[in-house]
Formats: sequence, C-alpha cells, structure tokens
Amino acid sequence: MCGIVGYVGPRQASGLLVEGLRRLEYRGYDSAGITILGPDGDLHTVKRAGKLDELDRAIAVDRPAGTCGIGHTRWATHGPPTRDNAHPHTSADGSIALVHNGIIENAGTLRTKLQAEGVVFRSETDTEVVVHLVDRLWVKGGTLEDAVAKALEQVIGAYGIAVVSSRDPNKIVVARNGSPLLLGVGNDGEVLVGSDAAAVIAHTRNVVYLDDGDYAVLTPDGYRTYHLRQGPVQRQVHRVTWDLEAIEKGGFEHFMLKEIFEQPRSLEDVMRGRLLEEEGAARLGGVTVSDADLQGIERIVLTACGTSWHSALIGEYMLEELARIPTKVEYASEFRYKNPVVDEKTLVIVISQSGETADTLAALREARRRGAKVMGIVNTVGSTIARETDFGVHLHAGPEIGVASTKAFTSQVAALALFTLYMARRRSLSILEGRKLVAALQALPGQVTEILQQNDRIRELAKVYQDAPNVLYLGRGYQFPVALEGALKLKEVSYIHAEGYPAAEMKHGPIALIDENMPVVFLAPRDGVYHKVVSNIEEVKARDGQVIAVVNNGAEELLGIVDHFIQIPETHPALLPILTVIPLQLLAYHIALLRGCDVDQPRNLAKSVTVE
Repeated sequence: MCGIVGYVGPRQASGLLVEGLRRLEYRGYDSAGITILGPDGDLHTVKRAGKLDELDRAIAVDRPAGTCGIGHTRWATHGPPTRDNAHPHTSADGSIALVHNGIIENAGTLRTKLQAEGVVFRSETDTEVVVHLVDRLWVKGGTLEDAVAKALEQVIGAYGIAVVSSRDPNKIVVARNGSPLLLGVGNDGEVLVGSDAAAVIAHTRNVVYLDDGDYAVLTPDGYRTYHLRQGPVQRQVHRVTWDLEAIEKGGFEHFMLKEIFEQPRSLEDVMRGRLLEEEGAARLGGVTVSDADLQGIERIVLTACGTSWHSALIGEYMLEELARIPTKVEYASEFRYKNPVVDEKTLVIVISQSGETADTLAALREARRRGAKVMGIVNTVGSTIARETDFGVHLHAGPEIGVASTKAFTSQVAALALFTLYMARRRSLSILEGRKLVAALQALPGQVTEILQQNDRIRELAKVYQDAPNVLYLGRGYQFPVALEGALKLKEVSYIHAEGYPAAEMKHGPIALIDENMPVVFLAPRDGVYHKVVSNIEEVKARDGQVIAVVNNGAEELLGIVDHFIQIPETHPALLPILTVIPLQLLAYHIALLRGCDVDQPRNLAKSVTVE
C-alpha cells in the first residue's frame, strides 16, 4: 500500500513529485523520499521518516533541481520506519536509485549472496537488495532497462518499482508484478508513473495500466512497454473519469467499504510465499523458534482486544481441532491483572492490528515475565509489539484507515490458519489433510470476491432493517466468534444495540427478547452443527422473529422458513469464518450509511487504543 510517483519531462520534478505523494497519503505511510537527476548529472536523494511535511522542509533546504525523478511514501514491512529504511534506495556509488512497493520473498537469499560479493547494506529493507542487484548486473555500455530486466529475472515476489540512474539519464524504468503501477501520458514530452491514478491525474487523465510481468521505459520522447518474457508489447491507453476526491478512496465512498473490498488482495498478501502445496504445510519466516522448542509447547494462550479477540477465538477452535494443542483465549485487559497460569511450556500469542494496543502490550510483558514464549500477530512492522515479541507473523494487509476493522480481521484469521497448519503438520495432521487446507486457503480470495458481488443485494436488505433497535447474531462452533464480530461491527458503525451469542445459549435468556420486531442473524453454513442451528432457527420463527441466514450450498430445508438468505461458497470448516463475516461487514456498513452515521470515524472510537 505504499505510494510511488515518477516524472520525466520539461518541468522541475521535485514539486510535482511531492504533489503526487500527497495524493497518495490516504494509503498510509511512515516515511517518504524523492530522488532527482540534477543538471550536474548526479542523483540527489532527500528522504525522511515521518509525514510529508518533514520531507517538504528538507527539500526546501536542499532544493534539488532537475526534470526527472522518482518519489515514494513507505509503509514499513521490512525494517522499522527510519530514514535509512525510507525509499529511494541507492547503489553503493549513488548512481542508481530505486523505489519499490511489495514484498521480495527471496530477499534474504539475495542479500546473503550480495554480501558475499562485498556489497554493504545500509538498510533493513528487502528493496535495497534490488538496487544492488541492478548495479551488479549492469553491463558496461548497457542500458538501465537491460540491467533492471536482468535483475528481475532473479527476484521472487511482488513488486512495483521505479528506477533512475545517472549512467543513463533522463529516463525512468518501471516494472510491475503483483503490485499496481500505471503510466500517465501527458502532453509536451511529459510522462508520469504512479501506483494509482491519484498520483497522476492532476496532470493527465490518459493512463496505461501495466500488467504483471510488464516493464516500461519513460523518457521525454514518450514511453515503451515490454514484457519480461514476451518482449515489446502494446498496452491500451485509458481515460480516467473520476474526480481526485473520489479516487483518494479508490473510487469508494468510504474507507470502510474500500477495505471490505480489499480483502481478496489482503488475503493474498498474508498468504503470499507462505503456502507449500506439495508438503501440505506453511512456511512462516517470522517463526524463528526451533522445532524442538515448538514441540515442547504444551499449551497456547491467545490474548487480544476487540475485533482481534474475536479472531483469537477462531484461532482457539483451529489450534485445538487441527493441531490438538490445548488453547485458551483471554481478554488482554483481564490477563494483565490476573494471576495467569503460564510458564516456559506455554506459548502466548498476542494479536493487534496496530501493534501498539496498550492492554495487549501489557499482557505481552506479563507473559514474558513469567517465562512464556510470546508470538505476535500484527499488521504494523516496527510497532512496539512487533519488536518485543520473541517471534511473529506480519499480516502485510496494508494500512487500515477505517476505525471499524474489516480486512485486518480476516487477515488475522488467515494468519492463525497458517500458524495452525504450521503447527499441525509438525504434530498429527496428515499431508493429505494439509493439502486440503492449503487448497482451501488458496481459494479464499476468489471466494471473497464472489461474495462481494452480492453488495447491491445486501444494500437492499439493509433498508429493511435500518430502523431496528436491536439485532441478535447467533452461531455455533467456528461461527460463534463470527456472531460476536458481526454484532460488534453493527454496534460500532450504526449505533444499533446488537449482541452475539452461541446459538444454543439463546434459550438461556435471549429468547425472551424475540418478537416480530427482533431481527436475528444466523450463521448457518452446512457444517457439523448445521442441523442444530436449523432447530434454533425454527425456535425463533415460532416466536415471530425475523431471520437472516448466512448459508452455503444445500440449505433447501430453510426455504419458506427464513426471511432472507445470503449465500456463501463452500470451504474448509475452519476457514468458513473468513467467508461468513463478509456479508455481516457489508450489512453493518449499509445500515450505518442509511442511518447517516460516520462509518469511517464512529463516535467515541479510536483506531488504536494506546492508553489504558
């Protein structure tokens, strides 16, 4: 979710680059920088940790002049948000500068190889590997694009890159694989590059979207597009018709809706490079503890707050069912004040989107004080929790701007599924069952896309229930935490009172509330407890309750009983929560919108709770 912008043409580049980066601020970032090819023939790089105002002040002092350059806003993935880790990164002699979005999966291997050849690294990023690789592969008398193409042959992972060099001036080479990149085709010898249209449409609405495997050469004479395997290619020029204000949210009305629709991509990103199809297993580079130590774990405690606590509940089901490890879930705010039973044979997993949640951080420290191994599942590299855990898994979901968490929740559940697979294959899970789970994980992004196509129908459903004073969410097994999460989303953004319960517990109190004015959302996929849930549905209908059922294939017996169906695809039972929660996110969003609520910044709520 970082931002890339580049410019080559007749105008001074630095102001244009900063303007383009400001258009990308909504994406989230923690450092920024630019490189300009100066009239002296050298590259001039200015970068700072922090916001663009810090970069602006530095540029005002350095005053880099030149009509060709690249810029970047970074959201930390490899290494904390420091000036050294900020982009652009340069070669040892300063003659090549490069910016990059994405994750280089074989960065460790390439770094080791380059270090053996004498390369000295100045950052902790995966990106710096690429600029040194371009440098080493540049043939004397060759072109920048040839060197970049050779380097990319050795790179595994997702990238959107832009590169400039004083050895081959007035030229930008860009390339894309899995990370969006487009060209802005201007007038009077101007060509721009951006990670989305917001970066370029202040200057041109004519854009060329690069495909995976494409690279392009930008000069004042125009641009040329190539494919790494196919050679020269032609890509269509599109006319952008959106307003700047709209595309700051990617064309969505709100960040919450944008982030709901980003979930196919965020799920891909959390799984990228981590699934082993043949072995039916997971590879987690962040889990640095030895297999012997993992085998010595006798108990797992998951601790978190809010939405992250709900993902932890799903993780509890996964770890006990598939990895056969006794697991308990604790509110971090309670764990820190009790006398928890943890020791050196306990693994404590702390979950936090921001990595700064005060109660979760305190729980982490208490667990470590008692001798437990502590693992983090966070979305923010360089956060306090990421630094203080013994090992962990980064979500790579990109910044989540909407206060009500959506894509972070499903990414957390996916990360817990990966860790469960990682542990289960080291214990009792067969390779056949492991392969089934891997295949199901790989199918999730496409299945979420399929559910999102029901957005218009769910919007119409929201109109029916927008004035409900109360809503009850019910589910069993893996679906009970989804019921809690669905209720929380509705409370957070629409201010309707909602409760989530295990479906069987309805008869122990909540059934007294059910009448013709009470909507009840049932999570009813066909799983091991499906028929029990059907019985609960019939009990609600016998009391005139209104039923919305989230189901998958084969729910014919509910026809004529429930008031509304929302259909989801089939998947592994442990992964069903990732699919069943999507309609509940959309329902909460549309009800809140109909009620005139601020869905991105609900009253009284903060994105990250950093104080007790």
